[in-house]
Amino acid sequence: MSQPTKVTSQIRLKDFDPDYSGGLDKDGTREKTTRLCRRIGELQDLLYANAAHSVIILLQGMDCSGKDGTGRRVLESVEPAGVQTTNFKAPSAEELAHDFLWRVHKAVPCHGQIGLFNRSHYEDVLIVRVLGLQPRKVWQARYDQINAFEKILTDNRVILLKFFLHISKEEQAERLRERLNNPTKHWKFAVTDLKMRERWNDFQQAYEDAINECSTRYAPWHIVPANRKWYRDYVVARTVVESLEGLKMKWPNSKDDLSKVKIK
Repeated sequence: MSQPTKVTSQIRLKDFDPDYSGGLDKDGTREKTTRLCRRIGELQDLLYANAAHSVIILLQGMDCSGKDGTGRRVLESVEPAGVQTTNFKAPSAEELAHDFLWRVHKAVPCHGQIGLFNRSHYEDVLIVRVLGLQPRKVWQARYDQINAFEKILTDNRVILLKFFLHISKEEQAERLRERLNNPTKHWKFAVTDLKMRERWNDFQQAYEDAINECSTRYAPWHIVPANRKWYRDYVVARTVVESLEGLKMKWPNSKDDLSKVKIK
């Protein structure tokens, strides 16, 4: 018998404080994060050498929640060859001609690699829902389809780490102003960001429903308080380390008989 698909407890995002930092010290926590990031680099070497599992770090969140920054920080000590990064933007004509999971399955990293998903298949129950790009009966059915897809991945030794970077509306406003006031960040700003901001409550409801419908025993959601960037990075890095260490990987032996090898 397989495990129950959904985690039964229901969450409400309003019960999670985006400012929460566990009473930790900023500078001390940054040092811990640096050590964790180095450990991720070490564990990725083991992951690559064993080639028995792959890992997906999936980042979702409102605009300015820190998806780019989180990925950059957490994987700063990982060999580039061991990382596959995918930014899920508006689907192309070819992608729209397939089922909504087609482009996602293509991006799943092979065993031995870490995949970084900046947004993901969850856009098809988030922005698609909020902007009415598909009727309710279509996006509603996708929750079960996503759960089935993620079960296939985890059954095939893909470790799926899903993080919702939870920021407040006030913090988003501050970060948007920063983009406007800094010429080096103008490229990150689009007027459509403000259109999405107007639908804040709708997006919060869509995220809440997605987390409740698709948080499973094999692929649970992690809600990360993200107003404080240093705490956000620490939580994500710690979770990645715990997951990789849970594999209890060891260095594999050579397939050759090295006792007879002589180097002249």
